[in-house]
Amino acid sequence: QVQLVPSGGGLVQAGGSLRLSCVASGGTFSRYTIGWFRQAPGKEREFVAAISRSGGSTYYADSVKGRFTISRDNAKKTVYLQMNSSKPEDTAVYYCAAGSQVVNPRILSGYAYWGQGTQVTVSS
Repeated sequence: QVQLVPSGGGLVQAGGSLRLSCVASGGTFSRYTIGWFRQAPGKEREFVAAISRSGGSTYYADSVKGRFTISRDNAKKTVYLQMNSSKPEDTAVYYCAAGSQVVNPRILSGYAYWGQGTQVTVSS
C-alpha cells in the first residue's frame, strides 16, 4: 500500500509559479503511474497531468499543456508538478494519486491510492 503526501500549495499571483511535490511511502514507487488531479469549488475532480512509472511518458490536460510540467524522482519517491504562467482558473485543491494498473492515466478510477489535497490559489 502506498501513502501519498502532497505539499507546495499556496497563494500565487496570476502569471506566477508554484511547484507541488508528492512524496510516497510504502510500496515500490517505481511500479506506480502517478497522476495529479484538481477540484475547484462546485466542480468535479479533473485530470491535470500524469507520468508513467519510468518517467518516460507524460500526459497533460489541454488546459495546462505548455504551462505545467510533471516529473518524478524514483530514488526520492517524489513526483513534482511545476506550475508556470498560473491563471485564476487554476485555483483548486490539487491531489496526487498512484496506480499500478493504470490503463488510461486521465481517468480517476484507474488510481487506487490518493493523497490529501493541497490548496492552490491564483489571484488575478
